[in-house]
Amino acid sequence: MEESRRDRKKRLTRQRIIAAAMRLFAEQGYEQTTVAQIAVAADVDPKTFFNYFRAKDEAVFADAEHIFGLLLGTLAAPRPQEGPGELLVRAVQEYAARRRPEVPRKEPEELSAGVRLMMTTPALQAKGLYLMLNLQRRMAGELLKAFPDQLDPITAAAMTGALIGAVQQASLASVELDRSQDELWRAARHGLDVAARGLLSIHADASEGNDPS
Repeated sequence: MEESRRDRKKRLTRQRIIAAAMRLFAEQGYEQTTVAQIAVAADVDPKTFFNYFRAKDEAVFADAEHIFGLLLGTLAAPRPQEGPGELLVRAVQEYAARRRPEVPRKEPEELSAGVRLMMTTPALQAKGLYLMLNLQRRMAGELLKAFPDQLDPITAAAMTGALIGAVQQASLASVELDRSQDELWRAARHGLDVAARGLLSIHADASEGNDPS
């Protein structure tokens, strides 16, 4: 669908606010940066900032709900004869295929700066952890809805945690090694492949395997 001039202006304004916020957070610290400063740096009115974000932490996790929507949408539409592991893997694959063209190009130092910010700022650590746990719970819930007679809550939670954890940790390792953005996507795919080897072994009788003994 062709983007209207109004929508394009809104998208560019949003991107400008996010870029200004991330730059100021990196330069002077998250806690020391105010919404008013972000607005000045983005050349917008503070009221405009709040038209896009309720608080400054939302500028850091600006795409969270969009990402959630891409993943949860696929999980809500399983294909015939598709197993739970196959559906979960496909959800991440389709997310990557749709998301990658949307992400602006960043140099390794920009990627590293963003990760350092989130890993060293307590407020952002807490927010990131909450969002990640919320995503995993919602994904596990959709997986249970798709396979109500094949999965139990523990297995669905374990499958979702294994996959998301593998992708996240592989991506973080790539950034910490100062790899490029393309290498970051490859690292995420490698994490997916590693987790999938175990996930695809979960069959319809998975609920019978909850006893660790």
